[in-house]
Amino acid sequence: MIDADLAELYGVETRVLVQAVKRNRDRFPPDFMFQLTNQEFAHLKSRFVISSWGGRRTAPYAFTEQGVAMLSSVLRSPQAIAVNIEIMRAFVRLREWLTSNKELAIKLEELERKLSSHDQAIAGILNAIRELMKPPESKQRPIGFVTPKEK
Repeated sequence: MIDADLAELYGVETRVLVQAVKRNRDRFPPDFMFQLTNQEFAHLKSRFVISSWGGRRTAPYAFTEQGVAMLSSVLRSPQAIAVNIEIMRAFVRLREWLTSNKELAIKLEELERKLSSHDQAIAGILNAIRELMKPPESKQRPIGFVTPKEK
């Protein structure tokens, strides 16, 4: 999550959140929080149509699930704690959703493999039925007088 979004949720200004994080830098290793590169920041600006003359001047910080959890120890207001609990619950629901979708994807793959083999078997049966439905070729000589043209 981006620092500005978290600050809005926690009811503080973005600069207050960033200052609190900078004062406690040792609590936020790179796998908890990182700052977007200038290229990523430019892409983010273009996505949300942020004017070039207004808004923030520095690249935002992005927080991972662990970083969001660590913010609760840095921001100690009752609103920060309540919001942090809800964010953690959202992360848990997201993880559960991803897990269930992964299991569903595996089951779909298995089903596709079974259908593929069944399709081949059904095609073979249909071909055999078509062959049986063809009238037999007669190898007998017609009865009666045969002219040389008919031979």
